[in-house]
Amino acid sequence: MISYRPFWITLKSSPESTYSLIKTYHLSSSTIDKLRKNKPLNTTTINDLCRILGCGVSDIMEYVQVEGEQTL
Repeated sequence: MISYRPFWITLKSSPESTYSLIKTYHLSSSTIDKLRKNKPLNTTTINDLCRILGCGVSDIMEYVQVEGEQTL
């Protein structure tokens, strides 16, 4: 499972907020909701977050193994 826990840590240590991401950088509130609920985001959005926050992909998301996850 992809977790956006690193995003919240990165955001907390940056001068930005969810409000500024929406108002200044025009991210949608549904994108913020997806981050909160660990829902899929496209790579363009991940790229935008990295540029805004001046960080790498690993500062936005991580893979977390979940027991009982559906096999491929």
